[in-house]
Amino acid sequence: MDSVKSARFKRHAPRWALDTADIATRAMALATVGDRPFPDFLVIGTKRGGTTSLFNYLTQHPGILGMYPQLRGKKSTDFYFADNTQSQLWYKSHFHTETYRKVLGRKLGHRPLSLEASPYYIWDPRIPVAVSKLAPSTRAIVLLRDPIKRAWSHYQERFQNGVESLPFDQALEAEDQRLAGELDKMLNDHTYHSNAWDWYSYRSRGEYLNQIKTWEQHFPREQLLVLFSEDLYANTQGTVDRVCTFLDIPTFSLPTTRTYNATWRTTARAPKDESAWLREHYSPINDALATHLGQPLPWE
Repeated sequence: MDSVKSARFKRHAPRWALDTADIATRAMALATVGDRPFPDFLVIGTKRGGTTSLFNYLTQHPGILGMYPQLRGKKSTDFYFADNTQSQLWYKSHFHTETYRKVLGRKLGHRPLSLEASPYYIWDPRIPVAVSKLAPSTRAIVLLRDPIKRAWSHYQERFQNGVESLPFDQALEAEDQRLAGELDKMLNDHTYHSNAWDWYSYRSRGEYLNQIKTWEQHFPREQLLVLFSEDLYANTQGTVDRVCTFLDIPTFSLPTTRTYNATWRTTARAPKDESAWLREHYSPINDALATHLGQPLPWE
C-alpha cells in the first residue's frame, strides 16, 4: 500500500478495519523480525518540549523512517516503560527491515534510519540503562524548554485530561509529597511504573541537568544531542539541519514547519506568582546546566 492509499485508508476506514489491518501487519512484521534492527536513534523528550513536532519534522525526511506500520502515525512503542511486558522481538517488529532499507538506500545514496520518540524516556532513570544494554549504538536527541513554561504546559495537559484536580499553586506545593518514595520503588522494582512520577512531576521535570547526566553515564556525549525547544520553533529548518548533521545524513527542505500537538490552552503564560517562585527555584539549576552544556540557555 503506497503512502497516498495508506493516508486515504486511515482517514476513511472504520476502526475495526484499522485494527484488522494492524493485526495482519503485526503478524507479518513478527514473521520477518530477524531482518528488523532496533531503531537507530530516539527522541527522548522533554515532555511538552516539542517531541511530537520534532518527530513529525524528521519523518518528513525521505531517509528517516517512522515506526512500521505508519497507518496510525504513532511515534512510540513505549517499549522501555517499566510495565511493558512485550519482548525484544515484538519491539523490533515495529521498525522497517534491512531489506527495505537497502532498496531505499540505493535511491537515496545513504542508509535510511529509523526512530521512535517518547518524552518519558529522559525522565525515567532506568531507561538509559536499558537502552545501552539492548542497543548501545543508539543515538538520542533531547529537547529542553523553558522549565517554567514546560511546567505550566504539563499542568494544563494533566488538568485537561482529568488526572489533576488541584490549582497550579497547590499542585506545585503537593509535588514533593506525591513523588515521595516513588523513585526508590522504581529503582528497587524494574517492573514498577509510577503514575505519580509521570503525571505530577511539574517542577521536577524541568530540573534537566541530572536527567542529562544520567544518559551521559551510559552513552558517550557524541551520541547525545541537546537542543532547545525555543530554537526548534524560532528556526525550525536550522534545528532540523543540526539533527541531520548529528545523524550523518543529508539535510532536506521541510515541506511544513507547523507546530504539532499544541493548543491555545497550553501556550498561555503561567500565573505570575508561581512563575516568580519557579524562576527562583530554577536559577541555580539553570546556571549549572549552562555550565555543563558550555552555552547560555535561550530562556535566561
